[in-house]
Amino acid sequence: MRMESHSPLGIYYGKDDVYVYRTCHTPLHAWTPIHESPVEFRDQTVFGARVRMAVEGDAFLPSFRDGDNRDVIATDSMKNFLLRHAALYEGPSLDGYLAFAGGRLLETYPHVRAVELYADEQAFRPVPVPGAEGFEDSTLVFLHSRNEWSTAELRMERHPDGSPFVVWHRSGLDGLHLIKIRGNSFVGYIRDEYTTLPEDSNRPLYVFLSARWTYVDPLSALSNQATGYVLAEQIRDLAGAVFHALDTRSIQHLIHRICALALVRFPQLESITFQSQNRTWERIVETADGRGQVYTEPRPPFGFQGITMTRADLAEQWPHFEAEWETAT
Repeated sequence: MRMESHSPLGIYYGKDDVYVYRTCHTPLHAWTPIHESPVEFRDQTVFGARVRMAVEGDAFLPSFRDGDNRDVIATDSMKNFLLRHAALYEGPSLDGYLAFAGGRLLETYPHVRAVELYADEQAFRPVPVPGAEGFEDSTLVFLHSRNEWSTAELRMERHPDGSPFVVWHRSGLDGLHLIKIRGNSFVGYIRDEYTTLPEDSNRPLYVFLSARWTYVDPLSALSNQATGYVLAEQIRDLAGAVFHALDTRSIQHLIHRICALALVRFPQLESITFQSQNRTWERIVETADGRGQVYTEPRPPFGFQGITMTRADLAEQWPHFEAEWETAT
């Protein structure tokens, strides 16, 4: 988590690994349907999050310097604050919950100058059970998913009049792992005395992906209606669709196209960042029928890539490959 302290001494502290679970939470709707994703909503019969909260302010200097704790909010109290405000929050999104809890904390403790919160979704999906017309989702039993998850992070400070406001906010997606077994190349790079990697015109490509995105109007995502919210599942599906359709010439090529299409599909986004890791498997042997390969995990060093694309970047770059994408799909 990033903590941007404005205190000259960088004074902050907080509570991490606060697990919050709430049942019968409000469903989160996909307000902007896209061609690349069938997701319409996120069922949140079980809403879960792992939350980190950090507070900042010069009022805490005596505690650091002198051991004087008169203005210290115990981190155990922070845990209880987060848990109890999960029951009071009426909106649907993880991001909105953080904004609600952060705003209430600044209102409750006037000596806190700023608060930062970060959360990882703890996803629970209904298990399939036999029903009258085949299998259906259980309304009672849920599986704790170990797949990709959504994230949220924000910083709140107080105006001169004392009211809280959001300084920055990002939604996100972590833990996305995708393998494409063919249709990926990596050729034409610099070859010199340091180069041992052979060129490959049709390699399998296994990537770890994470994303963060910001909104033109953060309140459209943080309000109780969350009418501008972009679900992490939609970004996941969009990334998979681009990977499937694209003649991938590098991982940089892939994440550039994912970012561009995300900004096209979601006009409420101001920017999107993708980070990737190349985790492509090491080829060991071909199968006896010649149709497949056997692989193992690669050696520990791995390559990584990153890109941030804004709406201004999109306006400049999209016309150059819009036709390419339409042809590919």
